Amino acid sequence: MGTDVNVHPGHGKAGRQPTRQFLDTLSGHDDPGMFGRMFPTLEPLAVDDGPLHELADAMKDPAPGDAAGNNPNVPAGFTYLGQFVDHDITLDLTSFGEKEADPTAVTNFRTPALDLDSVYGLGPDGSRHLYARNSATDNGKTPGPKLLIGKTVNVDAITGDHRNDLPRNPEGFALIGDHRNDENLLVAQTHLAMLKFHNKVCDQLAASGKPAGEIFEEARRIVTWHYQWMVLHDFVERITEKGIVAKILEQGRRFYRFKKTPYMPVEFSAAVYRLGHSMVRQVYSHNRIFTPGGLTPATLDLLFRFTGLSGGIIGDLAPNPIQPPLPLPVLSSNWIIDWRRFYQVLPNNPPGVTLNPSRKIDPFVVPQLHTLPGDGGSLPFRNLKRGVLLGLPSGQDVAKTMKVKNPLTPAEISKGTDGAVAKKHGLHEHTPLWYYILKEAEQRGGGEKLGPVGATLLAEVFVGLVHGDHQSYLWLKGKNWKPTLPSQVPGEFTMADLLRFVGDISPIDGISTV
Repeated sequence: MGTDVNVHPGHGKAGRQPTRQFLDTLSGHDDPGMFGRMFPTLEPLAVDDGPLHELADAMKDPAPGDAAGNNPNVPAGFTYLGQFVDHDITLDLTSFGEKEADPTAVTNFRTPALDLDSVYGLGPDGSRHLYARNSATDNGKTPGPKLLIGKTVNVDAITGDHRNDLPRNPEGFALIGDHRNDENLLVAQTHLAMLKFHNKVCDQLAASGKPAGEIFEEARRIVTWHYQWMVLHDFVERITEKGIVAKILEQGRRFYRFKKTPYMPVEFSAAVYRLGHSMVRQVYSHNRIFTPGGLTPATLDLLFRFTGLSGGIIGDLAPNPIQPPLPLPVLSSNWIIDWRRFYQVLPNNPPGVTLNPSRKIDPFVVPQLHTLPGDGGSLPFRNLKRGVLLGLPSGQDVAKTMKVKNPLTPAEISKGTDGAVAKKHGLHEHTPLWYYILKEAEQRGGGEKLGPVGATLLAEVFVGLVHGDHQSYLWLKGKNWKPTLPSQVPGEFTMADLLRFVGDISPIDGISTV
């Protein structure tokens, strides 16, 4: 996950980045601005580029198609939900002038929060290009409560009026609150599901008799609170442990602390939350057309090509008539997602409908992320190098400060071909934090979940981001609030519940609800 999850360096960048110089001026757990450290007193780990390159090379998944490297407990959709969430908590909507005046975001920034500003922007008044016209009042001169949804262009035998693309301007750029969500097709379709989620809640409120002028704010509240609950309990607890959120809410946050305003800790953004890079698959079963055994598998490369930010969706600049596969004016109908292949929306999928698992949370990253296009180089090296540049401490120092009862031993870190390289350079005793988090997940979580350091820090940050938002359910209703929308288990709400509620499971198969 993290801000560099895309495979096209240069795409998807937004807002500001922390600098070592700024971070070194901070101390304690005051409110430092947008960025800060959870462990400001720990010594930074300095490692030369040579050992970092060798370790990064050893982190290449030698068998990316081997089922032994799969994590069956985490369906692949969560990899890209994690990316969507990352873009939500790191969206910076301040003006260019404010960025120049305050480059490290000490005062001028929007609080990191799970508030879906990546979907809503500044609302119907401030971001009216994101909203549909209000046909019920004012002759459609003002935006209504519902978000715009884009149409696909019919290709091959997939016909019909499919509203299954992001809304786009005449040259193909997505009209969404955060342009980074159009950098690969899976995060784009995740964003689309969130747009449809809001609109479905609007329809429900209108049907219940809610006054038109009150629908948007009420829908946003319902959607945001259910999203927050889902992220904490379905996403965070799925990759950490069940009950960790309640435990933190009961006992308090020990390491991610602030006075009034949440900040983005670099230990989280540059290490812990980059766990998602190891979860990325090289090949997916996207729908019945783009799947192993179908027309062609949905490779990671193809998922970037069918977007407006990284690929060939270019609006009116595309040939007319269109000449598939690319370039295209909008997304083609044959690339509409089948959600049954990315989340467990059914108890069991029918024969031929493969549920993609994510890859294990471990030190291995698929080969394509080691050879990024252009001058991007190796994503694992970039992650390791970024940790050094930001002055991150070693995993051992963090574990010791946290008083973890069973920190990784040098022998455990030395295991495997990657561990042998770490040991060669002494990194089994003083380990880069990102690599430590992945190794801990491998050794203590069986590659299925984070270990004690990673799980605690991930969960504390997410709980803190929600609790620090004064419009969140935790702040306004408290920890005992439960979701109210329809769900498989009353009082809970998962991503699969959200997709079932939206009712758009696999449009090219004519499946709306299940």
